[in-house]
Amino acid sequence: MENKKELRNWLDALGLDHPLVIAGPCSAETEEQVLKVAHQLKDTDATVLRAGIWKPRTRPGNFEGVGALGLKWLQKAKEETGMLTTTEVANPNHVDLALKHDIDILWIGARTTVSPFIIQEIAEALKGTDKVVLVKNPVNPDLALWLGAVERFYSCDVKNLGVIHRGFSTYEKTKYRNNPEWQIPIDLQAKFPDLPLILDPSHIAGNRTSIFDLCQTALDLNYDGLMVETHFDPDNAWSDANQQITPATLVQHMKDLKIRKEVSESQEFQTKLNGLRAMIDIADTQLLEVLSRRMKIADEIGRAKKSQNVAILQNQRWNEILGKMILEGEQNGLSEEFILRIFKAIHQESINHQETIMKQ
Repeated sequence: MENKKELRNWLDALGLDHPLVIAGPCSAETEEQVLKVAHQLKDTDATVLRAGIWKPRTRPGNFEGVGALGLKWLQKAKEETGMLTTTEVANPNHVDLALKHDIDILWIGARTTVSPFIIQEIAEALKGTDKVVLVKNPVNPDLALWLGAVERFYSCDVKNLGVIHRGFSTYEKTKYRNNPEWQIPIDLQAKFPDLPLILDPSHIAGNRTSIFDLCQTALDLNYDGLMVETHFDPDNAWSDANQQITPATLVQHMKDLKIRKEVSESQEFQTKLNGLRAMIDIADTQLLEVLSRRMKIADEIGRAKKSQNVAILQNQRWNEILGKMILEGEQNGLSEEFILRIFKAIHQESINHQETIMKQ
């Protein structure tokens, strides 16, 4: 699969003058609920109505969706409002039922994307379709797995494709339900700049208060659209109540969000930007030089430990370094999350260097 302008054809055909907005409840609960949300979204920036029909829950016993019955509700909402419709499919049977109910866009969930076997089955069930297929990132931070799923659909002659960034699971607790790991979608954009990229801030945030900021970050990074869970009574939603917003809140968010220009023709701006980028390049070079010196010191520590048969990992020393760096980082305007990421990576590289010394 190669990047081609044609990857954007389905999105360009919508003729939107704003980012694509997909909105609707986490789960279709009742016909009345689906229709009410649809009519409240009808005259907003939302082009596509979403609703989960089959809900893969982490643990059994939670609401797992109304099943195929909900497809009729989406179909009716489409007839009454003219909105396009979308839902998640997780197997060929879901695909067959969704196509029979004229669902316009099918999305592949994060739990499905992790399995090439299931992806292949779904791709073959959709072979040659003109429906749009959006692939959510896998639950684990693996760009190759994400792109591999897209490529399986492309190989089955599914050409109307896009991806949804919904964040990644992590064992460590962060401020988000699913850590965004922005660098991964940035790397994806670098490989396939014309593959439509949509943010799912609801699943990243896990709460409604962070949704606006996540949407703004996505627009700052030139994302093509947003998928926002929207419910007329979020607090009483049957699933993921905390991360859903009302249609009125969505409308206000869309008014407040700023869409950035990709470039500016201002010569003064370009001159200033080029100067700042040159400063970044110099700082990056200096960073590499400092890191190189640090690793040379780690090599010496490795030789000293080897000579005395001392273990590489010294937990007390490591915890002292981490605590000290977090405090100093905060004093220099750097977040704890950033410091943890950076110094864990540095620590791992130091261990790798010392292991190499130990094996010599």
